[in-house]
Amino acid sequence: MTTFAIAHGGGDVGWSWHLVAEALQAKGHTVVAPDLPIEDEAKDLTDWAQALTEALPSTEDVVVVGHSFGGFVAPLAAARVNAKALVYVTAMIPSPGENPGDWWANTGYEDPGLEDAFFHDVPPALAAEAQKRERGMAESPMAKPWPLDKMPDLPTHFILCTEDRFFTPNFMRKVVADRLGVEPVELAAGHCASLSKPNELADLLANYAR
Repeated sequence: MTTFAIAHGGGDVGWSWHLVAEALQAKGHTVVAPDLPIEDEAKDLTDWAQALTEALPSTEDVVVVGHSFGGFVAPLAAARVNAKALVYVTAMIPSPGENPGDWWANTGYEDPGLEDAFFHDVPPALAAEAQKRERGMAESPMAKPWPLDKMPDLPTHFILCTEDRFFTPNFMRKVVADRLGVEPVELAAGHCASLSKPNELADLLANYAR
């Protein structure tokens, strides 16, 4: 069966994907979602991708998933292992040579100013646990150009969360069209879909294993 390698978002941990992992494992798949070294100023996005690929039990039959800021990491990992598919989940889509810190201005992002942008649809106990596990982000990787000269040449998909208050649907539809040119699959969930709609998200991901 397929191994899913998940790059979590900025300030986050692999734990945020434990419910999705359980749902995918129940379908017979393997899941790795390590804590990436996001706080280490000596490490950059290439190191983060290496941490993800080193967690794999095998490089055969791998689908790489990137959530939020993990969108900068997932393509690097997918290119390393020649993944069977790359899936963005309400994620930042990089351009070759782009500094992550410049992504916001380059895409025309504007803070929608909505209250509780992340956990509004997450069960309170899970939201509280997720907030306790939050981490800081190193600043040095934000100023380094994204290292690939083009996107990996492999099947690429985008799961757009229609109730996301951080990366709002209209904004993300434009970014996906401009940068990937694919039709996103929509999921009725907020930014932290792995905690609010884990089974539904796992079902979508499992489709890319076929």
